[in-house]
Amino acid sequence: MPSNHLIDRRTCLRGIGASLALPFLESMGWAEVIKGKVNKPPVRIGFMYMPHGVIMDQFWPASADSFLKAPPPALESLRPVLNQCLLMKGISGVPISPFNGAPHALELSTWLTAMLPDSDTRNRINIGISADQIAANYIGGLTSLPSLELATMPQTHKENQEGLNEGYYSHCSFRSATQAVPAETNPRSVLNRLFGKSDRPGQTTQTDPLDRQMLDLVIGGAKDLRRKLPQNDQQKLDEYLDSVRAVERRIASIEYRQKEAALEKAGVAASKRKASDSPPIEIKIPVGDKRSEYMQIMCDLNVLAFQTDTTRVSTYIGSTPNGVSYPELGFNDAHHSQTHHNNEAGKVGKVAAITKFNIDQFAYMVKKMASLREGDGTLLDNCIMMWGSGLEDGNKHSRENLPFIIAGKGGGSINTGRFLDKIKGNQGDLLSTLLTCAGVSLDRPIGIATKQIKEMMNV
Repeated sequence: MPSNHLIDRRTCLRGIGASLALPFLESMGWAEVIKGKVNKPPVRIGFMYMPHGVIMDQFWPASADSFLKAPPPALESLRPVLNQCLLMKGISGVPISPFNGAPHALELSTWLTAMLPDSDTRNRINIGISADQIAANYIGGLTSLPSLELATMPQTHKENQEGLNEGYYSHCSFRSATQAVPAETNPRSVLNRLFGKSDRPGQTTQTDPLDRQMLDLVIGGAKDLRRKLPQNDQQKLDEYLDSVRAVERRIASIEYRQKEAALEKAGVAASKRKASDSPPIEIKIPVGDKRSEYMQIMCDLNVLAFQTDTTRVSTYIGSTPNGVSYPELGFNDAHHSQTHHNNEAGKVGKVAAITKFNIDQFAYMVKKMASLREGDGTLLDNCIMMWGSGLEDGNKHSRENLPFIIAGKGGGSINTGRFLDKIKGNQGDLLSTLLTCAGVSLDRPIGIATKQIKEMMNV
């Protein structure tokens, strides 16, 4: 019979050279118990980015009253969880003068910093610490990974608008004013980080990226633990392990297709492949592959990281402002070129489709979080997930009403299920408020912030 005592929150399943953190179980206690709130899960905070703005009449709800019942086309995939979402119109971006000729160098780099680079040192990184890294500094010591930075594309864009360092185009996380944080683009490497053997917070030893036996050994060890758990926790553990297996299989499937594609490119047909054929390839998503499949795997890895309390801070750059295309949508036009649409119906339609596609991936992630039980609610109840863009309108490069979607209740700190259409605030105000809702104590405003946006909070 399963025992009724609490097991340590830091319990892991261990195999040779690897370990796997567990999701929150009813028979666990969190490491930092708050008086009067025993076993209350912590709040996690995540950010997901898309460049070039939106088609505004496809994104903003017609009214506050219609938000839940008749969401705009771009938000349709969020309909099942709209009561756990918050939209606010009136959040302005950072004014970019004296960098007026560098809208794309600044749309991503200012997104989480809410400030401009230093104008006297344009050719090197010199900007403020980003909101995600402020959070990581405050709560990162409680988890094995202080933060998790993900990206769909390599951060290698080469351009120098207004003489600005090329790193501003593809980075949004900055550990300090002069240090950009690289993002991981390889799903296998992310999985290894989550499975890595950690000796102390922030230090992870990598495992062999192609050692499938690692997973078998770790999950095999779940049998002993399962016998000690109450029935509800047994079911939750089974569901969690099934999801880990599913993510691993999907990553393996992508890797297999990439190897086959590399052989074909080298002139070796798949049907003629021999055991001796082992072309050296880099694991990355090739042009033309299904971007949605790749993005959903990265979203699943983000969910696993939050579910297991491996980290409480994440950032995912869904794409960057440097010529990304979406052949999965039936056209190969670059995202950026279509945003300069001059109201041409065909281009407007493509930008709207790209926006919806990116929000669909965000919806995939938050709906999965909403389906996972945690404590007295769901994982999403204990998260703050922000999707957004660094421009309002890519055609005009405007920044007066930046598009943001907030999903999750932040442990009860955020009042969701609403569209607030008359908010007055800026990007720094929003970031400062979100970090406060996540329990992060700020010693100074973020970037250009001047206040907190009380209208979004449960106060």
